Amino acid sequence: MNFNRPLSTAGAVALAAVLATSVGGCASSLSGGSYTRSQARTAQYVDMGTVESVRHVQIEGTKSGVGTVGGAALGGIAGSTLGSGRRANAAGAVGGAILGGLAGSAVEEGMTSQPGLEITVRLDSGRIIAVTQGADEGFYPGDRVRVITAPDGTARVSH
Repeated sequence: MNFNRPLSTAGAVALAAVLATSVGGCASSLSGGSYTRSQARTAQYVDMGTVESVRHVQIEGTKSGVGTVGGAALGGIAGSTLGSGRRANAAGAVGGAILGGLAGSAVEEGMTSQPGLEITVRLDSGRIIAVTQGADEGFYPGDRVRVITAPDGTARVSH
């Protein structure tokens, strides 16, 4: 591969596609049925309760910087092909990197955001809590549920 030659438009598009699919794989699941490796094989507290209300929410996406860095790299490469001469290429690369970084950040956040539920539960103890998690399971007022709380305070609701 010749790294001294500017990336073709097709090459930049292919690189962007690879970046976009890899950004989507970086998001951790906020599903009620997903556990992190550190949560496996640990004791968790279980409280029983009744769903009081359910509200649909949007869980914002990640802002890990992967999208920003990838977008800046692609933007810089694409921008460096604009104009003729070293100064024009350098200016195009800087401008492209800035715009690409902003676009990459927005793409990362958009690709990793997800629909969620805010589930308000009246525990059998009488206490009322709300847990927000991914909307992968249906909950309705009156449902009997378990609220599972990890030692680090993260909680999930399950049937």
